Amino acid sequence: MEMKLEKTDWIFLLLCLVTGITAEEAFFREQIGISFFVFIVVFYVVFFWRFRTFSFSHQRFGWLVLISIWLLAAGYYLYDTVLFYFLNILIIPALVIFHLALITAPKGYHWNRLSFFYYTILRIGRSFFYSAGFAKTIIRHLVRNGNGKRNDVWKKVFIGIAISLPFLLVILKLLISADTQFERLLRGIPNQISVQPEYIFRAAIVLICTFLFFGYMQTLLQKINPLKPDGEAVPSFTLDGIIALTFLLLLDLVYLLFVAVQFKYFFSGTLSDGYTFAEYARRGFFELLFVTLINLSVTTAAIQWTKNIHDFLQKAVNLALTVLVLSSGVLLVSAFMRLAMYEEAYGFTFTRVLAHSFMIFLMVILAYTLVKIWLTKLSLFHFYFIAALIYYTGINVVNIDRFVVKQNITLYEQTEKIDIHYLNNLSASGVLGLIELYEKHSDIPGLKDMLKERKKESVQLKRDAWQSRNFTRSKAVEQLKELEF
Repeated sequence: MEMKLEKTDWIFLLLCLVTGITAEEAFFREQIGISFFVFIVVFYVVFFWRFRTFSFSHQRFGWLVLISIWLLAAGYYLYDTVLFYFLNILIIPALVIFHLALITAPKGYHWNRLSFFYYTILRIGRSFFYSAGFAKTIIRHLVRNGNGKRNDVWKKVFIGIAISLPFLLVILKLLISADTQFERLLRGIPNQISVQPEYIFRAAIVLICTFLFFGYMQTLLQKINPLKPDGEAVPSFTLDGIIALTFLLLLDLVYLLFVAVQFKYFFSGTLSDGYTFAEYARRGFFELLFVTLINLSVTTAAIQWTKNIHDFLQKAVNLALTVLVLSSGVLLVSAFMRLAMYEEAYGFTFTRVLAHSFMIFLMVILAYTLVKIWLTKLSLFHFYFIAALIYYTGINVVNIDRFVVKQNITLYEQTEKIDIHYLNNLSASGVLGLIELYEKHSDIPGLKDMLKERKKESVQLKRDAWQSRNFTRSKAVEQLKELEF
């Protein structure tokens, strides 16, 4: 069956070609910087033009996802954090795919169900089939238009070329012999018209991106009904209430004993066995964090799989889960305090601050889970996803590198201890911090020589292409050039 295409479809294809060219320029030329944000702007302008008459669903949550996408993309221009640079290359496209599927899905579909993931994958799969069908339609259209009189014209043109070739060879040979300048001109023509492999590769990328964008967004306009507007799904696996209660009580017993030890030694401010606070903090932080994650997984599984118990047994399971969550909260607070003491002794790093922020996120998750134990109508995945999205966007926006630099400078002013080599390797924010530190404390050993080397490197650097433009990196280069020793 041949695909029916209207004028709007052809205009949209042309716009997708522009988007494909933008994608190739943004991601395959230079290091990614402001180019990611430029691409997101172009992409969504094209999308909203194509869906200008479409009635979107899930609009409130859709706006949250869209704002997160734009903030994450803007981070490529505002900040220079290596971890988020690589993570967001995967996370932003995944969020874009999810966002488009979300706001174009029928209003009865629940995005916080596993079935919505299947729906999104099905949309992606159908986009490939659509693109293949569209390519076949174009080929058939060209073949059909090539028949008849137009086909005869091309045959006569080729015959004329074939007849003229022998004469051209003889004439060109004579002219080349008569004039050396003409010979040089002809010999230079192949170099002018030769096609480099790089151009072929870039053209292929543009075409692939064009058809990916075109196929996916076109399929979003098509009605699809792989799902039913579902209510609360009954889990396929259920756990016996007695077994769950026994398991939870044994865990609670162990954690209550551990919490008692924590209050006796750690929270009271006294330690045994000759440990300093910093050594004690380093010894148990990761273990406590890992145990907290296990407890959260056990709690979530118990909530989801113990659906068919009632009355006293249900209340007993809920009480056991409450003790487990509260114990997990104590473990998390203990881990948080351990890490804080370790930072006071050895300074702040990106990893340590990131771990601190993740523990705050876990505290929010635990608080909501505690409420969910007693209010069964709440949705765990709904809150978990939104909280994770806000958390991840937040740690991208706040610029953790800059926070690390500030805290280490403050700690130096209190203890006169700082790792300038770590700040030098952190990012452009670290370089800005070293400059700030030098202006206040120029007598720090090795700092002056380090900044001299950095200034020498900045002078030799070529100007960033527009794709790689980054605010923090540009600011660091400018301040280095203005720095006087």
